Amino acid sequence: MTFLHPEFIYYMLPPLIILFALFLSQKEKQAVFFSDEVMEKLRVNSKRLSLRARNALFFIIGILLIFALAEPVIPDGKIQVQAKSADIMIGLDISDSMLATDVYPSRLELAKHKILSLAALAPTERIGVVAFAKAGYLVSPLSFDHDAVSFLVKQLSTNSITEKGTDFMQLLSGVDESMKDQKKRYLLILSDGGDDSDFSEEIAYAKEHHIMVFVLGMGTSSGAPIKSDTGFVMQKGKIIISKLNSSISSLATETGGVYIEGVNSDRDIEKMLSEIETKVQQKTLKSQMITKFIPLFHIPIGFALFLLLLAISSMSKREVVHVPSAFIVGLVLAASTPSHAGLLDFKLLGDAKKAYENADFQESTSLYKKYLKDHESNEANYNLASSLYKNKKYSEAADIYKKVNLTDKVKQAGVLYNLANSYAKSGELQQAVEMYKQSLALKSDADAKINKEIVEKLLKEQQEKNKQNRDQNQKEQDQSNKEKNNQGNSQQNKDQNKDQSKENQDRNQQDKEKQKNQNKQDQQNEENSVNKPSNSSMSNKEEQKWLQRLNSGTPTHMYKLGTTKTQKDNKNEKPW
Repeated sequence: MTFLHPEFIYYMLPPLIILFALFLSQKEKQAVFFSDEVMEKLRVNSKRLSLRARNALFFIIGILLIFALAEPVIPDGKIQVQAKSADIMIGLDISDSMLATDVYPSRLELAKHKILSLAALAPTERIGVVAFAKAGYLVSPLSFDHDAVSFLVKQLSTNSITEKGTDFMQLLSGVDESMKDQKKRYLLILSDGGDDSDFSEEIAYAKEHHIMVFVLGMGTSSGAPIKSDTGFVMQKGKIIISKLNSSISSLATETGGVYIEGVNSDRDIEKMLSEIETKVQQKTLKSQMITKFIPLFHIPIGFALFLLLLAISSMSKREVVHVPSAFIVGLVLAASTPSHAGLLDFKLLGDAKKAYENADFQESTSLYKKYLKDHESNEANYNLASSLYKNKKYSEAADIYKKVNLTDKVKQAGVLYNLANSYAKSGELQQAVEMYKQSLALKSDADAKINKEIVEKLLKEQQEKNKQNRDQNQKEQDQSNKEKNNQGNSQQNKDQNKDQSKENQDRNQQDKEKQKNQNKQDQQNEENSVNKPSNSSMSNKEEQKWLQRLNSGTPTHMYKLGTTKTQKDNKNEKPW
């Protein structure tokens, strides 16, 4: 047997011995005037413990409690514990095309939210971030400090750089440079795919340098225009629509990775993390042999309670002392089963927590429910609700979250945030918005703000859709009534329709001639623009961004990585 914390014995036992040495030397007041033989005859109940004997019991109780605090254990073999981590480098596209709002609130902001979610979902993994457009910039090297990584990601914007375009070759080169000590490199790209349709060079480079690429596509196939200071980004006199380039999927699938199109919820990043964990070879950072122990602290505590019962039962000189003594014995015996259950409850909570950490949410839900049958606990209710949420039982999770009421405002804000997420997942959007508001009233949180805005947008769309359905039904009803009323005037309507059709044909012919003339003018302007010499290597848009960056005085936290000898020439590149 050994003690895990022998310092309790070293520092607490000597003062206890000194203290009770004084107590044990005390005598009863009557013993000052009478001998021990006389005192024995004067006692009504000779079985009652003397003051010295009672103090001796308290002294033994104190020793037993100190031994319990020192945690006596028996060695039960050794096991090897390894700390492993999957090193994941994240490439975030910060070109101007990521400002498109075909996803809410924009491609870039949604991509940043995905990175923050990944950092929260994978607390044991090392994560690094590279921002890229025409070149790659190291934002954060591989790190376990997810708070620092998240802070740096939140500061990123398209104004952080001035180059236009998206070059994935430069990103791959930068990742290769920043992960030189890794035999296998894992890169997660969050991008709209740029403008290139052929990624054969990038695929060959990734395979040659052992880079497995995962891509989370940001954007939609319908796309959206890009806002600029003067309106929208235009090319050849026309507003350009930036769409999700699904060709980027080949870069992921042909290097052994996975391609997933992003959505507004966290389902995509959760699925992506699951795919990464199945393919990534985790690196062992530290390995250590530890000894398992069988705890014995309950044995000295049990003896101490028994001796405490004996000492207390002999404190009164009256005969009725046996009644409270029997009453206390009865309470101890009656409470023996709950005491045993308490020890089992400790193990039950440990098993539930272990099941939750192992992602066995069905088992953890069952164990927390079993515990809550006999105990009401805010913490247990919170853990049960979290298990139900992970088990995709969102309505049940919301019912349990409502039972949790904490005095700490910050913690209660977290409870309300989870309750809002449960409502949102179960389709109760109005309740979700209200819970997000209550959570934000207690604590300002970026994720809560983003989720609230997303749910409000979905709620508005739902309300507009319901309104459109009602209007359509009303329109159909009115049309039906109108057809009935106009049956007698059918011939007159036919004549009017013929006249209207002829008028429309004449108008269309005029519009075609105008459009033809406009196209000729645009073509002539384009030729003049092409033939005009240019002495500047920086576009007007780049120059404006440089000036804005210099005038703001904002310090940068990005470090430009080495580039390939020649940048890839993309003929399809757009002005963003």
